[in-house]
Amino acid sequence: MKMHHRVAEAERICGHHFERQELIESALTHPSAAEGKGVSASYERLEFLGDSILGAIVATDLFERFPDMDEGALTQAKISLVSGKMLSSVAERLGVAPLIVMGESEKGTGARGMHSALENVYEALVGALYLDAGYRVTHEFVLETLGPEVSPALARKPISPKSRLQEVAQRDMHCGPEYKLVSEEGPAHDPTFTSVVMVGGRRIGRGSGPSKKSSESAAAVDALVSLGYAETGDFEGAGTTN
Repeated sequence: MKMHHRVAEAERICGHHFERQELIESALTHPSAAEGKGVSASYERLEFLGDSILGAIVATDLFERFPDMDEGALTQAKISLVSGKMLSSVAERLGVAPLIVMGESEKGTGARGMHSALENVYEALVGALYLDAGYRVTHEFVLETLGPEVSPALARKPISPKSRLQEVAQRDMHCGPEYKLVSEEGPAHDPTFTSVVMVGGRRIGRGSGPSKKSSESAAAVDALVSLGYAETGDFEGAGTTN
């Protein structure tokens, strides 16, 4: 797809025609497609700005929408709304995926690479809108796209698989779990980590993921399923059990 077609569709999604076309072009460009160019050629700087603007807009909206919600609940709701999972889901729903310009080195990363890119491009679009159109237009875009996801349920802190395993291991086995990284494979831009979890010197779970943290979460899920404390699918996005 030609860049001007990508820009036109992105402007439709944002509801704004950009006077500074370089902003929207950068917002759609993955760093892998901007190698050897200036620091403003990809979405990274705009993502940095957009992250802060987005956080302020979401915090203000939650504060005004839920006057009886305490600080802890507001914080958890904000964390849920600006999470990578939420932003990538919203960006995909908006039709951003086919507009992102990827370099050859990133095209083989599949769904994992696209998930991260969608999150980053959404934040970059917020940053670009703020610079080109100002706060009011940016505020409208965020509320229109993220607003449907807002609910009091976001304030409930989810239990992570590692926290759940810690709880049941201490209660039923009288010993806390220990995690060990056993392998790191793949290229630097798309690594796969594998970890195991032990309780009392016995391996009870194994899992893999794109980071050490996600591989430990996957190992915790594997252990919980093996021990009968959970079922496969109870914890989404925790990596891959194996």
